[in-house]
Amino acid sequence: MNGLLWTLEAMVDAMGGRLQGEAPEGVTGISIDTRTLENGDAYFAIKGDVHDGHKFVANAYAAGAALSVVAESQIDSLEGETGPSLIVDDVLAALERLGIASRARSKAKIIAVTGSVGKTTTKEALRTALSACGSVHASAASYNNHWGVPLTLARMSENIEYGVFEIGMNHPGEITPLVKMVRPQVAIINNVAAVHLGAFKDVDEIAHAKAEIFDGLEQDGTAVLNADDERFGLLDESAKSKGISNIVTFGEAKGSDVHIDQLVLHGSCSCLTANVLGTPMVVKVGAPGRHIVQNVLAVLAAVQLVGADLARAGLALADMTPVKGRGQRHKLQLGDTSLLLIDESYNANPTSVRAALALLAAASVKAQGRHVAVLGDMLELGPTSSELHAGLADAIVKEGINRVFLAGPEMISLRDALSSKVECTHADTIDELIPLIQADLRDGDVIMAKASLGMRFARLIDDLLKTYQTAS
Repeated sequence: MNGLLWTLEAMVDAMGGRLQGEAPEGVTGISIDTRTLENGDAYFAIKGDVHDGHKFVANAYAAGAALSVVAESQIDSLEGETGPSLIVDDVLAALERLGIASRARSKAKIIAVTGSVGKTTTKEALRTALSACGSVHASAASYNNHWGVPLTLARMSENIEYGVFEIGMNHPGEITPLVKMVRPQVAIINNVAAVHLGAFKDVDEIAHAKAEIFDGLEQDGTAVLNADDERFGLLDESAKSKGISNIVTFGEAKGSDVHIDQLVLHGSCSCLTANVLGTPMVVKVGAPGRHIVQNVLAVLAAVQLVGADLARAGLALADMTPVKGRGQRHKLQLGDTSLLLIDESYNANPTSVRAALALLAAASVKAQGRHVAVLGDMLELGPTSSELHAGLADAIVKEGINRVFLAGPEMISLRDALSSKVECTHADTIDELIPLIQADLRDGDVIMAKASLGMRFARLIDDLLKTYQTAS
């Protein structure tokens, strides 16, 4: 079997357990989902919040799995056709051990990214930039939690030159064990904002939780911090208290180690001159928005710190495109009606909604078109939720948004705050709102949709894409 990711011997050494059946020489990939499993993968039957992977072991073999990793306690309950298995004490714990072994064997330069807003965008920008300099391994989608991080580590090939890992959290104490697996040479905190406030006392406490990323930073590693962030001082102090002496700052202010000299924001891209640790450069960023540029400053810092080719990385950023659900754009056409859809549906908090509204306002409308914002509840904001929702009214008015649709009980506060300032329609759910939006849209409109993931705004995106044809 060519192109092995893991030999069977290495897997057993890393994870322990016992073999059952005629085992293969090794596996070409790691999967926890039979729907995306590829021929030759090892299937890890993880028990999730909703499903127990052991129920799908037979499906994994039918899809071409070379091996399954299953728990000793579940052997007698497996149904259907089975095959060679590695039987372990606990499947998730075994995946963690394999991830740790992957990090131990790797000589790659490792970068870890956390923050309240834009982690995935920063990770994807790093993937784009570093791919111009060498081989890159980065997490798929937002695989940044207790199973996503070890899975991403376990999938990293031995000879990769650069590894990029996104690390997220909803509660205190979640980042520390993950970053200790990743052991980055560079740790980025791109920002701190009012996210998951339901699990925290205040934003300072969120900052302390983000600072856990320093707990796994390699000796002589570097912390990359946003000098423009209100919690910069707290993060800087936290890094130093943990013995980190290498701290690089980025921001729009000239005093930052990586800063903007000039910036021009366009509707579909951004152009800037920047100073990167003393190196001047001109960069075109293929994805639009000031918030994207701010993340790119952190990317340029990391590229320089891991010794990659800064010039090649800067040129590559022109090819950066918005991620699905995070600014991805669709030109839509139906008869004589043409629209621009900005898909920001993946998640939402006060900071990211304000950035999305600015992005919407910067997009050019045609003819009699309008800037249309479709916003849903921002979840997990705790006792200040009503105030934070109402507070978006100022941004909507400031950005000149012409039409607003709101979904969810929390958005009633924003509806009331907007009052007669902007034409506004509210509904309890996105399903109730969709026909109202469809009936209201007109030729030349630019529509942006953003809400917390639990509001299921992807349904609106799917509906519009089905109703309209995608124009070139």
